[in-house]
Amino acid sequence: MEEPFTVFAWIEIRGKIFKMSLKQDQAVELKQRTGDAHYNCCQAVACVFSKETGLDENILRKLGAGFGLGMGCTEATCGALCGAEMVLGLMKYQGKPIRQNAADLFKKFNELCGATICKEIKGASNGGKILCSCDDCVRNAVEILESTL
Repeated sequence: MEEPFTVFAWIEIRGKIFKMSLKQDQAVELKQRTGDAHYNCCQAVACVFSKETGLDENILRKLGAGFGLGMGCTEATCGALCGAEMVLGLMKYQGKPIRQNAADLFKKFNELCGATICKEIKGASNGGKILCSCDDCVRNAVEILESTL
C-alpha cells in the first residue's frame, strides 16, 4: 500500500509566509461553491479526507451537514473544527480514547483562529472584530489535521 503524501506550496499573505497544501486549497474550493454544490465548513474539511478515511464523500457530506455555521446558529463550535475532530476520530480511534489528540487539535485550532466558537470567530460577539475568516478556519483545520495524522 502506498503511503499518502501531501503537496505544499508556500504563499505570502499580508507580509507573512504560509504553507498551503493541496488539501487546504481543495477544502476552501468546496466551501466557496454556491447553490447545491456548496459545502459548509465541516463538510469541506471532512470531505477532503475521504480517501484517507475510506468513506465515500457523500457519507462525509451527510455527516457534516448539521455542523456548519456553528451548528446552524453560530452559537456553537466552528464547523471546520468539528469536521477536523470527526476526521481525527475516524483516523486515530482504535478502541481506546483519543482525548489527548482531540484536545491538542482543539488547542492548535484555538491558537491559529483566536477562538473555537463560531460567533466569536466571526465577530458577532465581540463588537464586529473578525478573528479569522471562514476560509482560513477551513485552511487551519486541514493544516492541523495534516500535521497530526
